[in-house]
Amino acid sequence: MWNFVIGLAVITLLGILYLLFYPVSIDAAAWTPPPTPKLEGVYAVNSVLSGVERRGAEAIVGSEDVAIGPDGRIYAGAKDGVIYRMPIAGGAPERFAVTNGRPLGLKFDRRGYLIVADCQRGLLEVAPDGTVNVLSVEAGGKPFKFTDDLDIAADGTIYFTDASWKFSQPEYRLDFLEHRPNGRLLAYDPATKTTRVILDNLYFANGVAVSPDQQFLVVTETAKYRVLRYWLAGERRGQVEPLIENLPGFPDGISAGRDGVFWVALFARRNVVLDRLLPQPFWRKMVLRLPRLFQPKPDHYGFVIAVNERSEVVKNLQDPAPTAFAPVTNVVEHDGRLYLGTLEDRGIGVLPLNP
Repeated sequence: MWNFVIGLAVITLLGILYLLFYPVSIDAAAWTPPPTPKLEGVYAVNSVLSGVERRGAEAIVGSEDVAIGPDGRIYAGAKDGVIYRMPIAGGAPERFAVTNGRPLGLKFDRRGYLIVADCQRGLLEVAPDGTVNVLSVEAGGKPFKFTDDLDIAADGTIYFTDASWKFSQPEYRLDFLEHRPNGRLLAYDPATKTTRVILDNLYFANGVAVSPDQQFLVVTETAKYRVLRYWLAGERRGQVEPLIENLPGFPDGISAGRDGVFWVALFARRNVVLDRLLPQPFWRKMVLRLPRLFQPKPDHYGFVIAVNERSEVVKNLQDPAPTAFAPVTNVVEHDGRLYLGTLEDRGIGVLPLNP
């Protein structure tokens, strides 16, 4: 009996010591998030996204982003490193190129080349014949760890994000648990083939989009539940300010739509457990030592909003069903439809956009 009690005490002590002192890979910082907005008013729960049609589900898994090519076809990068394309009117997807990495953000430049933010290989370009070329892998002496999203300005400058210089894409949850400004907004000049840092110290820099008038760009700061506006021209050039803060979910991809709106994909709703842990670095380290089953994880919830230049939420599209196309990671508006990307789901989502 006593041997059993002693053995149990030793196991308990070892468990406590493990939870308290076992080394972890994060240097957690304290942050107190604002109270989560209720899903009412402009964020009222609805099922608009339940009308999403999945296309290419037989071949494409994890189409983080979607791009409409100059040939009128839909392009999507998948978890297997393949970039697929398919007719916009519908049809089977075909292989276009292989990045040998994990393609995330996609955008065509004025030459008809597909520019790719590949989280493993950096900033890439894909020629019309499918040939892949690496454009940039570091800036300021610091290699990219998590090349995430991009947009291209009218002058050809490619603005893109390195979500975290410390953690790679499979480790993204560690960046959220650490909650330090490991992200960057960068600019690549095709003429000089150089990359410069535009903004540093961002909390998981994610989606980026240039305004149609080229006056500013917006970038999602996922771990702070906000979208920033960085002025490219005019009297405020070089200044940065929030476009919208305290979102009810994790902002992911962002793109410019018609009528001066920006479509924001919300990866998931805010996590109550994570919000309570964020002010407590010590407890976050303990949680990281627990099995993944007991750690905060995103819920499966379809969520997209549109924000105008005056910081007003003008569209709110949701799907709370277990069968929702989710998580939504990017939204592209084209000819009266929304094309949705996803990190984990099958195919790409297509939704007619009501006037």
